[in-house]
Amino acid sequence: MSIEKLKLVVHTVKYLRFQQIYFRIYYAVRNRFFKRDYSKKLREAITPLIWSDAVLSSNSYLGKNTFNFLNIQHSFDAEIDWNYNAYGKLWTYNLNYFDFLNQQEITSEEGVQLIHSYIKAHASLKDGYEPYPISLRGVNWIQFLSKHKIVDPLINQSLYNQYQVLLNNLEYHLLGNHLLENGFSLFFAAYYFKDDQFYKKAKTLLNKELTEEILNDGAHFELSPMYHKILLKKLLDCIHLTQQNKWNKTYSLDSFLKEKAVKMVSWLKEITFKDGSIPMVNDSAHEIALTSKQLFGYANELAISVSKIKLSDSGYRKFTSDTHELFMDVGQVGPSYQPGHAHADTFSFVLHNQNKPLLVDPGVSTYEICPTREKERSTGYHNTVTVHHSNSSQVWSGFRVAQRANVTILVDDEFTVSAKHDGFRKYGIEHTRTFAMNKEGITINDTLNSKESAKAYFHLHPNCEVEFLSGKNAIFVDANELRFKGSESVVIETYAYALGFNSTVKAKKIVVTFRQTLTTSIKNS
Repeated sequence: MSIEKLKLVVHTVKYLRFQQIYFRIYYAVRNRFFKRDYSKKLREAITPLIWSDAVLSSNSYLGKNTFNFLNIQHSFDAEIDWNYNAYGKLWTYNLNYFDFLNQQEITSEEGVQLIHSYIKAHASLKDGYEPYPISLRGVNWIQFLSKHKIVDPLINQSLYNQYQVLLNNLEYHLLGNHLLENGFSLFFAAYYFKDDQFYKKAKTLLNKELTEEILNDGAHFELSPMYHKILLKKLLDCIHLTQQNKWNKTYSLDSFLKEKAVKMVSWLKEITFKDGSIPMVNDSAHEIALTSKQLFGYANELAISVSKIKLSDSGYRKFTSDTHELFMDVGQVGPSYQPGHAHADTFSFVLHNQNKPLLVDPGVSTYEICPTREKERSTGYHNTVTVHHSNSSQVWSGFRVAQRANVTILVDDEFTVSAKHDGFRKYGIEHTRTFAMNKEGITINDTLNSKESAKAYFHLHPNCEVEFLSGKNAIFVDANELRFKGSESVVIETYAYALGFNSTVKAKKIVVTFRQTLTTSIKNS
């Protein structure tokens, strides 16, 4: 291992909690040298729960052993290979989640047939028997079986055994959204199997993880709006479950779950743009989570109210005027011990004008460890400033972050936010950025305590019309005029905007070279 790689590892591991390190070692040793039997005989017949889908999944099963995940369609021949990995691990994971059981266009007969195919392949399953896909699949099976009133002892026994695997392999080595999903799933299993052991563990996990993972302003602490929506949907499902099925009311988590749901819905309401979209910051991709509108409707059906909140702990801020909506990131990389979905995007922003996206976060198109993943997490792929083409935080190996930018907020008013970060400290450089909005438009001031050359990036939405006024450091984008005072050069380049996983389209970005100070003004032309 090279010295540089060793430094990356050290600066990554130092942020981990002891619990993560302990369980990585414990699970590795236990699973290698002590083979466990997770089969446990069900003692009683299972009666399906009361369940009705509030929101259906998108159609990913197309019939005749054909699936479409992450914009990649594949057909299997006579038998489905549940370990199929030609399109990467995330595609395999999606195959094993069984979200398609709760889509619109699938019959109960088809669903049962697919489940039996999976059970038949039990002995050969690999990725699908990891705790995370077990957690998602378990909820999908329970919802499907309950909705269709299916009583199948073989399926129930398999499902019960899968939950024994989950119970004994909870993702303490990862924590974050993975452990929270484990808790949600065990909560469903507790109700389905009327199992006190599952319930006690679910209660412990949900109490601890929701308390820690949902910040004071309602954001999920991994700071991805996409994952926030995914976890909010599962939280609403748990509330829906308790409202439809009265069991062990003395154990009730109702008020606690509702309290967290109110905070999460309120945060989502605050960051959702007028056109219904969300900023695609950190690991966020189109066509994965439900829309904000769907989630607001679901919450309303469950009598989950929305309250006005002030963005704070998440590090995100949002200014809104009659013409513009400005979303900004002035927060830390987080959470410190699990930044797998973080990008090196400190001080980046997203801007909508007249209910249309203007300056965007390019989003993500892959989770594979590859140059594209590295690029999409980099500082230069966001609407912020780089020095020496370096990242403000050391993102590496797909889901790792070593040294991070430390942010200090200087001003935090209704229409002005100013902050500085030390992400370029190895060059002795500190970056200060100030966002200000008034009735004229938006002003962004960048200052470096150095005269070294720097670049500021502005990624335009693919639908934007661009006109460059050569020599005047001004660009007209749709109905907006962008001017760059202090620039040495202003050029227009192209980049790949992510329409979703494995799907991109060419778009334009503005690259501004400057030294020490740059003032960017954006106003209606």
